[in-house]
Amino acid sequence: MTTFVNPVLSGDRPDPAVIKVGDEYWMTYSSFEAAPGLPLYRSTDLVNWTYVTAALPNPVGNTFAVDIAEHDGRFFIYIPFIPTPWSTLTDASIFVIHADAMSGPWSEPIDLGIRGVIDPGHVVGEDGTRYLFTSGVRRIQLADDGLSTVGELEQVYDGWRYPDDWITEGYSLEGPKLFWRDSYLYLVSAVGGTGGPPTGHMVIVARSQSVHGPWENHPGNPIARTLDAAEPWWSRGHATLVPGPAGTPDDLWWMVSHGYENGYRTLGRQILLEPIRWGEDDWPEAAVRDIGGPLPAPVGAAAQTPQADIEDDFSQLELGSRWTFHAPGPDEAERVRIEDGLVLRGKGASPADTSPLAMLTGDHAYEIEVDVEVEPGLEAGVLLFFNNRLFCGMGIDGERMLSYSGGIRTHWREPAPASNRITLRLRNDEQIVTGWYRVPGGEWTRHAIRYETSGYHANVVGDLLSLRPALYAAGAGEARFRDFRYRALR
Repeated sequence: MTTFVNPVLSGDRPDPAVIKVGDEYWMTYSSFEAAPGLPLYRSTDLVNWTYVTAALPNPVGNTFAVDIAEHDGRFFIYIPFIPTPWSTLTDASIFVIHADAMSGPWSEPIDLGIRGVIDPGHVVGEDGTRYLFTSGVRRIQLADDGLSTVGELEQVYDGWRYPDDWITEGYSLEGPKLFWRDSYLYLVSAVGGTGGPPTGHMVIVARSQSVHGPWENHPGNPIARTLDAAEPWWSRGHATLVPGPAGTPDDLWWMVSHGYENGYRTLGRQILLEPIRWGEDDWPEAAVRDIGGPLPAPVGAAAQTPQADIEDDFSQLELGSRWTFHAPGPDEAERVRIEDGLVLRGKGASPADTSPLAMLTGDHAYEIEVDVEVEPGLEAGVLLFFNNRLFCGMGIDGERMLSYSGGIRTHWREPAPASNRITLRLRNDEQIVTGWYRVPGGEWTRHAIRYETSGYHANVVGDLLSLRPALYAAGAGEARFRDFRYRALR
């Protein structure tokens, strides 16, 4: 019997949205302040996922939880954007992009004029009318082409209320995902808050025989929740339910959700998969209680493949599939080109405002290494980057080495040689971070200071991101990065 172990897609990939198209599944997730945004992955078995493209080269704002829909042979992604210092938005705003195929090309974002809500969920009512449900849970009608709205938002569902003594972050009714099964329309949503205490986030279900209600709450709510902080996965929620691959029994579906790994909030919310059984009363129920160990895989699933180590000579730029800019300005991609390595034009005055190039990781222990060369007046280097307030790492400016911890430059003056070219290495070994450096042809020297980074996570700085390897260049001029390596240690 083939088994799999969660996560099925590691690293910070919150709020998964999944659609089944024929025999394939497509998925994306909240990409927040990353550009390109909305990476699209494809799978035939829900366990092994392959990157295909990024649907959103130039985000309008901070990209929150989306929904993917197919209607009359056309595909739509409904996107909530949140204002950021680099966007022109002034309120949470829902947009849409569309394409003839999930592989794209995707249109430019179209503003639907919906303000003050997030987490759109698309559904077609029993009369053929299209709707978006949003956080709250509110609803608005869509035009037949899905590219504009009709009327105003209206409150349609107040949620299921958990006992007041449960330890949660806050009620936060959000993430509505809707689907028809037989004669019922099911509404899957999340309550309890996505961060905060490990026992907060949860998955609840309601159903109706009409898109207009009334809604009946599942008598067994919540269908998924972390009951105890000793469990391997925390804050489980924001779920999508989908039928299994061909050959799956009718009473078995699968649920894709997100959660924090116990002890590793620094990795962000990772993608979880678990079986769902349909009871004789037509309610979905979790088929297993513990999703932390090996689970039977969906019908026909291939063996789970681990993330491969990376050796990147920068002969081509892997934007979207590997690297994304954090907090990008307009035309951020113009800062980078391939020429004897990756050339990155400087921006800002320190790592905090450089829009670094970052990559996701889900490993507990890993090393990153890269050769860095700087022009006069420029500082560049390698970081473990959470956001502009929280990062650690080191860089060079041709005269000295600069060290960072806790999002600030430290007072330590590392006795590294003055050089405009040096190879830097960071090792994150279960949240203990050590650095090394060497000049061309020289020996490795360990940086004198180590950092403990278990607190580099969302509950510390109130930002739902993760600690990511990153390359940065600050100031005037350009930096050249060569021979990047990423190696999982175990």
